[in-house]
Amino acid sequence: MQGQPFTRVGHLSGGAEGPARCPSKGSAGRRRTIHKVESRTGQPCSTNGQAVHDRSQAPASWRIALPHTAAAVPVARALVRTALAELEHAADCDTAELLTAELVANAVEHTSGDAPIELVVEVRPTGCQVEVHDPDPAPPGDLTRPTRTEPDLWQEGGRGLLLIRALSSSCGHRPTGSGKAVWFRLPAVPAQRRPA
Repeated sequence: MQGQPFTRVGHLSGGAEGPARCPSKGSAGRRRTIHKVESRTGQPCSTNGQAVHDRSQAPASWRIALPHTAAAVPVARALVRTALAELEHAADCDTAELLTAELVANAVEHTSGDAPIELVVEVRPTGCQVEVHDPDPAPPGDLTRPTRTEPDLWQEGGRGLLLIRALSSSCGHRPTGSGKAVWFRLPAVPAQRRPA
């Protein structure tokens, strides 16, 4: 990830021992650092393990390079929850976490190699957009139309894109210079309608 315009500002999972770490794929005891985090507003994104931004500026955006392992999923969920906590009328955090976990898990499972996966969370007064960038240029499937067949009831996987289509206000994918970005949007939920 050298040469990218990210600033190393700490970690997302608590502690003062340095950047967050996740086990790397196939490593016995070795760990890979979750690299850089920054806000698109230019504000630091980590203070005592919490991603932050300047509330007076909108939209705010967080980016993080995640390891190409299943250990990236809980870190991605934590970043989404932290980002949405900054909004007075945040999108549904539970739904955002679930859909983010699906996107990151799909990127880990369906792309080869060890290239990092990038998570981008953009928070606006009207809601949020979450993008997961991976190195595979192939489309993830049709996010805009239901599939013609129902998933096998006994199948353990294969419902991620269905969940994203059903629970997001919009979703899709686009090519990037190094692969693709798969995204979803959720609308803001007024405070009186959010669970306590």
